[in-house]
Amino acid sequence: MLLKLRKKTKGFTLIELMIVVAIIGILAAIAIPNFLRYQQKARQSEAKTNLGAIFTSETSYFGEYSKYNTVFASLGWEPKGTTKYAYAVVGINASQFSAEATSNLDSDATVDRWTINEKRQLQNVVNDVTS
Repeated sequence: MLLKLRKKTKGFTLIELMIVVAIIGILAAIAIPNFLRYQQKARQSEAKTNLGAIFTSETSYFGEYSKYNTVFASLGWEPKGTTKYAYAVVGINASQFSAEATSNLDSDATVDRWTINEKRQLQNVVNDVTS
């Protein structure tokens, strides 16, 4: 009689549920850091795109006035919306300029820093994205 009742019961045992929870925990431990790293890499594309726009604006300004400009507003360029990076012209003279984008993407001591110059050399000086 007891065997007949036991065969009719359906469901999962506590051990089976604990194994499933453990597997989900392991998968989450692997997936979440990868997701955060890809999210930070996507944020870096903001710096690349905006520094490219600064390069284009500076080149146009140089073509018209034969000098580079330090003020973004007079270039006709300013970032739109909420930006993760701060932008600045860090080095400028009559024939050269260097613009920089800086941000702390993951709230640690390292600051992500990108630069671009008059030769359109885009460089990640300090990488804040963990590999």
